[in-house]
Amino acid sequence: MASTTTITKLSKNKILKARAGIKALPAVTQMAFGNGADGTPSENDNTLKNELLRKDLSSIEQVTDTNFRYICTLSREELANTAINEMALCDAEGDLVMIRTCSDKNKDDDEEMTFAFDDIF
Repeated sequence: MASTTTITKLSKNKILKARAGIKALPAVTQMAFGNGADGTPSENDNTLKNELLRKDLSSIEQVTDTNFRYICTLSREELANTAINEMALCDAEGDLVMIRTCSDKNKDDDEEMTFAFDDIF
């Protein structure tokens, strides 16, 4: 399965409300991991198909003026011996911002695993 990333409709609506001065845009604070991917995520989704873990981001990097990278590292113990095939960025309100599905990423119990999302305009 090819990797597919979808920006949620809820996220787009929050951006528009922030630009209009209606409501402040909540920061991206976490990454969610799951194993229930069944194809391309819908922009209407606000949950993973089978969420296993939600974790605070390890770091955020500004790559360019229009690109930020969100990074999350799973420790050896987290999701050990699990296949991960869906991930999402989550905002401070708990809503999904972007959802990515991919082929299984097998997480062994003797290694850390790092995931990154690029948010590009």
